[in-house]
Amino acid sequence: MILEKGPAISPRLAAALSILFTILYVAPFYLSRTTRPSPYLSRDAPQVIRARIRAVTLSCLLSALITIYTTITYNGSSLSQTLHLLGWWPLHPLDILKTLLLCSILFAGPLYESGIVDGGWRDWIRGRDLAETLGSWIGYRNFIAGPVTEELLFRSLIIPLHILAHASPTRIVFLTPLYFGIAHVHHYYEFRLTHPGTPALPALLRSVFQFGYTSVFGFFAAFVFLRTGSVVAITLAHSFCNWQGLPRLWGRVGELEVEAGVPMGPPDVGDGKGDDAARSGPPLSHGLGTVWTVVYYVSLVAGAVGFWKCLWVLTESENALMAM
Repeated sequence: MILEKGPAISPRLAAALSILFTILYVAPFYLSRTTRPSPYLSRDAPQVIRARIRAVTLSCLLSALITIYTTITYNGSSLSQTLHLLGWWPLHPLDILKTLLLCSILFAGPLYESGIVDGGWRDWIRGRDLAETLGSWIGYRNFIAGPVTEELLFRSLIIPLHILAHASPTRIVFLTPLYFGIAHVHHYYEFRLTHPGTPALPALLRSVFQFGYTSVFGFFAAFVFLRTGSVVAITLAHSFCNWQGLPRLWGRVGELEVEAGVPMGPPDVGDGKGDDAARSGPPLSHGLGTVWTVVYYVSLVAGAVGFWKCLWVLTESENALMAM
């Protein structure tokens, strides 16, 4: 979808609305006693999760109305053109499957560890783990509410504004995810509040690291969104990455319990997997454990190489929002 006429809005307006949407997404967490970070009330408490989901849902609806109004009023787009620009329609199932395949290639090592080494493939086939996870409020937050609201706002609403401002694809891919990363900065305050014994420097480094990896994921999500024009594809990719977490970069597989990785979304809505999501497989013999560990790290590297080689091929779509 290439806009041939002049910019519908200015870059400053696109940036201002993006900042406004980010504030609308984060601010409600501090406006209510139930949603406000507190050392006395866990963010995993069901009432906190429900209240925060309601808050971000309302924020997303308001931001969506503003974006739709801006698109129709300033760009003169029809309803179908607007829905296409937001990545809502048309749906291309093949683009969704290719995006998930791309993510699976990247996570070849972790999938091997959790599926083969830890025997998780049995639960995958039965769907038991999925049902148990999504049946809890924590699971619903981490794998449905978090990815849906975050990708809706930070990709489906913010990116079209920059397209209307005629920002370049490179600028969109590497600039717009910073709003997504900035939305995590307030977690430094929350972490310090709930972990008063942690020194300031480690807490700060934790927030910087979180900003970094969420921004990197945002680069990928923005790229895929421009290439496929599908908010469904990137939302499912987000859920998949939350499920996998950050991959193991050291240690032997199959011997020690591995802490579940850190998902892409903010802890308020899409972070943490719950205690029952930690992976722990049966101990292996030393010889077999060594072989499987080697296979894991080979798969990890091969997955990263395969991801890079397949990135453009598996994201090619006739539904693309911009020529890249």
